[in-house]
Formats: sequence, C-alpha cells, structure tokens
Amino acid sequence: MDIIGFILHIDQYLAVMLDAFGAWTYVILFLIVFAETGLVVTPFLPGDSLLFAVGALAGGGFLDITIAYLVLLSAAILGDTVNYWIGHRIGPKVFSKNNSRLFNKAYLEKTRGFYEKHGGKTIILARFMPIIRTFAPFVAGIGRMHYTSFLMYNVIGAFIWVTLFTLAGYFFGGMPFIKQNFEFVIIAIIFLSLIPMIIEYIKHKRGPRLTKKQLEHTGYQEIRETLDKKRH
Repeated sequence: MDIIGFILHIDQYLAVMLDAFGAWTYVILFLIVFAETGLVVTPFLPGDSLLFAVGALAGGGFLDITIAYLVLLSAAILGDTVNYWIGHRIGPKVFSKNNSRLFNKAYLEKTRGFYEKHGGKTIILARFMPIIRTFAPFVAGIGRMHYTSFLMYNVIGAFIWVTLFTLAGYFFGGMPFIKQNFEFVIIAIIFLSLIPMIIEYIKHKRGPRLTKKQLEHTGYQEIRETLDKKRH
C-alpha cells in the first residue's frame, strides 16, 4: 500500500477498515499510533492526520468517540514510554557504529539540539513535529532523563496532542466543506505540522552544515550532557 496515498485518503481507508474489521479497528488504531510514537523505525506512519480522521469518523457516528479517544491517548502515552526505555536500554549500543539505516545520527543530533533549546518541554512540543516526535522520547531515554519528569511531559503532551486533533476532527470533520475537501485538509494539517521543521531547516541551511566530525561527536556522552544541563 502506498503510504502517501494512505495518509492523503486516510478517511476512506479507515472506512474500509471499519467495514472489514469492525470493533477490531480500535486495536489497529492503537497499534498504528503506538508504532508511530514508540518505534524509531516507523516515523513515517500517520499521526496528526490519523487523529483528525478518527475524530471525523467518530463525529459521523462510525466510531465511538470515547473509546477512540481513550485508545489513541493510551497508545500515545505507552508509545513514548516504550520508546524512552528502548533508548534507555540500548542507548550506548546505538553509537557503536558511525551511522545506520535505523539510527541516523543527523536525526539524533537535530533532536539533541532541540533538547538544548527547549529542555524537557521537547517531549510536549515534539508531539506536533513529525520525525522529532518519534526520536524525542528515544533521545530522552539515551540521556537518562529522570523518568518522573519524562512521564509528566509525556502525559501532558499526549493529552494535548490527542485532544486537539481528535476533537477538531469530531466537531469540524463533518462540515460539508471539510468532507468535500478532506484530502486538502489533510495536506494542510501535514504542512502546518512541518512548519517548525521547515523553519529549522532554513536556519540549518543558513548556518554551518553538520560536518562529519560533528556527527562523530554526536554520541552517548554528548546527549547525556545536554539533558543533564536541562534537567532543572
């Protein structure tokens, strides 16, 4: 299945999924959000657009909004939690190689830089930024962020993220204009979520590029030091 086509027409795919799997659709939704937030190898899965589409279908009576909301919220919280502990457990091993398809050091360095600017609030802000959303809890685990602090940011971020997009879909997804232009609404949501990354990319292009030497120094100790500085 074409992932781009799936994201752009996610409402149609979800409708087909409902017809085929019925109540098991909630389990599938849980797994998608859990994987998107909990596994660094699947940052390409839909996030914001999926929440909005689920809300829209719930608004149309195809899904129970309470069950859908609780499923998505629990998946988002558990996903980040698992991602944190994966980073916590295997962090040192990530840097045994200069690079890999799974753990691109450029992504890790950009996420570390985000922590340097925003500290623990990165866990909240990252909910609205693709790629960073997936890598932020992983880096928090690598840097041994205090778990109580991480959990607080995790729950707050998940609550804001899931509530905002799911209820937006629930209350506005059924409007004739939205229904007739759903594909463009999804594109707009994706574009808005990418704006912070576009801004960072422009800053990056204007500034000095990450050299091979810098990436070589994007290591376990540097991430630990960054989070130690921002711990308080």
